[in-house]
Amino acid sequence: MTGEPLSAGGTGRILEVDGVSVSLSGRRILDNVSFEVAAGEFTGLIGSNGAGKTTLLRVVLGLQKTTAGTVRILGAPRARRNRSIGYVPQKVLLDPDMPMRARDLVALGLDGHRFGVALPSPTRRAAVDEMLAAVDAERFADARVGTLSGGEQQRVLIAHALVGRPRLLLLDEPLANLDIRSGQEVVELLHRIAEEQRIGILLSAHEMNPLLPVMDRIVYMAGGRAASGTTEEVVRNDVLSELYGNEVHVHVLHGRILVVAGPTENPTAPALPSEPSLKAV
Repeated sequence: MTGEPLSAGGTGRILEVDGVSVSLSGRRILDNVSFEVAAGEFTGLIGSNGAGKTTLLRVVLGLQKTTAGTVRILGAPRARRNRSIGYVPQKVLLDPDMPMRARDLVALGLDGHRFGVALPSPTRRAAVDEMLAAVDAERFADARVGTLSGGEQQRVLIAHALVGRPRLLLLDEPLANLDIRSGQEVVELLHRIAEEQRIGILLSAHEMNPLLPVMDRIVYMAGGRAASGTTEEVVRNDVLSELYGNEVHVHVLHGRILVVAGPTENPTAPALPSEPSLKAV
């Protein structure tokens, strides 16, 4: 890949979330959440449905007001439509008959926020081609985006989010509905981009295991609360028991981390995937 890095020149903290709480209709959705994401750092945002992951991403994007706390991007207070942030949403329905090529969707990341039709230019095409190359999508750049596989569509959506050269990339459940191989390819792709381009990545997922080989830090959420740090610092019996407000045990089985709810007869014994007390992580 040629050209300047997507986020050249920055090596410090890109995102700072400090004591963020959100209440909606009298219900506390986020409760005093704090963490940081640095340049070139891959952070996994882990939690089950209802843990608060999507609300937290909306807060970072400036789409959700906070009850308390602050969010800073590159040291400045967060603002809506911050061009320093790229975003890949959780669900994007692409009609197979929609007459839009993959490269057209990527180009919308450059000028889709503007009124009118963008005029072709060598600079615009070069930027799109560079991002298609960055996500290994050149071979289907001129295919209708709605006819692509789930993994291919995910690559195009990532290129769309990156073409504006953000410093922070947020991804809401990008591995959902992908097969194991496609999911691994997307994770490896994002890890490479984070390292090469010094972008901070915050990726939400139900399960941490696909991210373990590349994850620098983890933000583990439960009931709107969060524990953050390295995997070794966070994914521990004591930390997760406090987070859940209930006794849990962490086990490693064949290289996979399993979080089991409730007391066990032998806390040192590995949990089995068939056990009904197994929590999805």
